[in-house]
Amino acid sequence: MEISGSCIPQLVDEIPVLAILATRCAGRTVIRNAGELRVKETDRIAAIADNLRAMGAHVDVRDDGLAIDGPQKLKGASIDSRGDHRIAMAFSIAGLIAEGETVIRGPECVDISYPSFYSTLEKIIHA
Repeated sequence: MEISGSCIPQLVDEIPVLAILATRCAGRTVIRNAGELRVKETDRIAAIADNLRAMGAHVDVRDDGLAIDGPQKLKGASIDSRGDHRIAMAFSIAGLIAEGETVIRGPECVDISYPSFYSTLEKIIHA
Protein backbone atom coordinates (compact mmCIF):
# COMPACT_ATOMS: atom_id res chain seq x y z
CA MET A 1 0.00 0.00 0.00
CA GLU A 2 1.17 3.51 -0.67
CA ILE A 3 0.06 6.63 1.17
CA SER A 4 1.18 9.66 -0.82
CA GLY A 5 0.24 12.63 -2.92
CA SER A 6 -2.85 14.70 -2.35
CA CYS A 7 -4.10 12.66 0.62
CA ILE A 8 -1.01 13.46 2.73
CA PRO A 9 -2.15 16.93 3.86
CA GLN A 10 -5.42 15.38 5.08
CA LEU A 11 -3.61 12.58 6.95
CA VAL A 12 -0.52 14.35 8.26
CA ASP A 13 -1.63 14.04 11.91
CA GLU A 14 -2.70 10.42 11.47
CA ILE A 15 0.54 9.18 9.92
CA PRO A 16 2.12 8.17 13.26
CA VAL A 17 -0.76 5.81 14.06
CA LEU A 18 -0.96 4.65 10.43
CA ALA A 19 2.71 3.65 10.72
CA ILE A 20 1.81 1.55 13.78
CA LEU A 21 -1.03 -0.04 11.80
CA ALA A 22 1.38 -0.76 8.93
CA THR A 23 3.32 -3.13 11.20
CA ARG A 24 0.18 -5.30 11.27
CA CYS A 25 -0.62 -5.20 7.53
CA ALA A 26 0.62 -7.74 5.02
CA GLY A 27 3.14 -6.40 2.54
CA ARG A 28 5.00 -3.12 2.36
CA THR A 29 3.41 0.17 3.33
CA VAL A 30 5.14 3.20 1.83
CA ILE A 31 4.47 6.72 3.08
CA ARG A 32 5.73 9.41 0.66
CA ASN A 33 5.41 13.15 0.20
CA ALA A 34 5.25 13.60 3.97
CA GLY A 35 8.34 15.78 4.41
CA GLU A 36 6.20 18.20 6.42
CA LEU A 37 6.42 15.67 9.27
CA ARG A 38 10.06 16.61 9.70
CA VAL A 39 9.07 20.11 10.90
CA LYS A 40 6.15 19.43 13.25
CA GLU A 41 6.56 19.53 17.05
CA THR A 42 9.47 17.19 16.42
CA ASP A 43 10.85 15.35 13.41
CA ARG A 44 7.99 12.87 13.36
CA ILE A 45 9.54 10.73 10.65
CA ALA A 46 12.61 10.15 12.83
CA ALA A 47 10.49 9.74 15.98
CA ILE A 48 8.28 7.12 14.32
CA ALA A 49 11.26 5.21 12.94
CA ASP A 50 13.31 5.34 16.15
CA ASN A 51 10.41 4.25 18.34
CA LEU A 52 9.27 1.48 15.98
CA ARG A 53 12.84 0.21 15.89
CA ALA A 54 12.92 0.30 19.70
CA MET A 55 9.87 -1.97 19.54
CA GLY A 56 11.73 -4.37 17.24
CA ALA A 57 10.24 -3.33 13.90
CA HIS A 58 12.14 -2.91 10.67
CA VAL A 59 11.57 0.52 9.12
CA ASP A 60 13.21 2.15 6.11
CA VAL A 61 13.49 5.93 6.43
CA ARG A 62 13.25 8.20 3.43
CA ASP A 63 13.68 11.94 3.19
CA ASP A 64 9.94 12.42 2.84
CA GLY A 65 8.53 9.34 4.54
CA LEU A 66 8.87 5.74 5.61
CA ALA A 67 8.55 2.19 4.33
CA ILE A 68 7.34 -0.48 6.73
CA ASP A 69 7.10 -4.17 5.94
CA GLY A 70 4.42 -6.20 7.65
CA PRO A 71 3.24 -8.00 9.44
CA GLN A 72 5.75 -7.50 12.25
CA LYS A 73 5.33 -8.20 15.94
CA LEU A 74 6.10 -5.33 18.26
CA LYS A 75 7.74 -5.77 21.64
CA GLY A 76 7.34 -3.51 24.63
CA ALA A 77 9.90 -0.73 24.90
CA SER A 78 10.69 2.61 26.46
CA ILE A 79 9.27 5.14 24.00
CA ASP A 80 10.49 8.72 23.74
CA SER A 81 7.52 10.96 22.95
CA ARG A 82 9.94 13.82 22.23
CA GLY A 83 7.25 16.08 23.65
CA ASP A 84 5.03 15.39 20.62
CA HIS A 85 1.41 14.56 21.39
CA ARG A 86 0.86 12.59 18.18
CA ILE A 87 3.89 10.38 18.88
CA ALA A 88 2.80 9.78 22.49
CA MET A 89 -0.73 8.82 21.46
CA ALA A 90 0.32 6.60 18.54
CA PHE A 91 2.86 4.70 20.60
CA SER A 92 0.40 4.31 23.46
CA ILE A 93 -1.70 2.40 20.94
CA ALA A 94 1.38 0.47 19.82
CA GLY A 95 1.98 -0.50 23.44
CA LEU A 96 -1.44 -2.14 23.54
CA ILE A 97 -0.56 -4.51 20.69
CA ALA A 98 3.07 -5.09 21.71
CA GLU A 99 4.31 -8.09 23.65
CA GLY A 100 5.58 -6.90 27.03
CA GLU A 101 5.48 -3.56 28.78
CA THR A 102 5.69 -0.24 26.97
CA VAL A 103 6.50 2.96 28.83
CA ILE A 104 5.89 6.34 27.21
CA ARG A 105 8.36 9.00 28.35
CA GLY A 106 6.71 12.42 28.46
CA PRO A 107 3.08 11.30 28.13
CA GLU A 108 1.71 14.60 29.47
CA CYS A 109 2.27 16.20 26.05
CA VAL A 110 -1.04 14.66 24.90
CA ASP A 111 -2.75 17.43 26.88
CA ILE A 112 -1.96 19.76 23.95
CA SER A 113 -4.66 18.21 21.77
CA TYR A 114 -6.52 15.56 23.77
CA PRO A 115 -6.34 16.07 27.55
CA SER A 116 -8.60 13.09 28.24
CA PHE A 117 -6.75 10.72 25.89
CA TYR A 118 -5.51 8.33 28.57
CA SER A 119 -8.82 8.20 30.44
CA THR A 120 -10.63 7.55 27.14
CA LEU A 121 -8.12 4.84 26.28
CA GLU A 122 -8.70 3.20 29.68
CA LYS A 123 -12.46 3.18 29.07
CA ILE A 124 -11.97 1.55 25.68
CA ILE A 125 -9.61 -1.09 27.07
CA HIS A 126 -12.01 -1.98 29.87
CA ALA A 127 -15.23 -1.83 27.82
